[in-house]
Amino acid sequence: QVQLMESGGGSVQAGGSLRLSCTASKFSYSSNCMGWFRQAPGKERERVATIHIGGSNTYYSDSVKDRFTISQDNAKNTVFLQMNSLKPEDTAMYYCVTGPSTMGGNCYTRGYEYTSWGQGTQVSVSS
Repeated sequence: QVQLMESGGGSVQAGGSLRLSCTASKFSYSSNCMGWFRQAPGKERERVATIHIGGSNTYYSDSVKDRFTISQDNAKNTVFLQMNSLKPEDTAMYYCVTGPSTMGGNCYTRGYEYTSWGQGTQVSVSS
């Protein structure tokens, strides 16, 4: 099973930026989607951003579109989430995930489709 190691969380004021990193222990053709989910206390888990490794398909939730950018470094099995213009509502535990893609090369919506999850990194945004 692929192991995921996350880093980059922290506390910032609204309008600030953070960059999350997630490195996979190995590349697997059966785990060619990577990305981030988040969950805030009392709220449902939300897919934030995903990327098809080696491809160009990306997904962003409406709540982060135009503020967050997901990117990849294939040589290092690493994905990054650049988070700009952070808002208090972005406060959550962020989890790196990896899993298979659909036949069409897109990443799945539901968390249960992802086979590996990181430990999570906390992002806190104060107003």
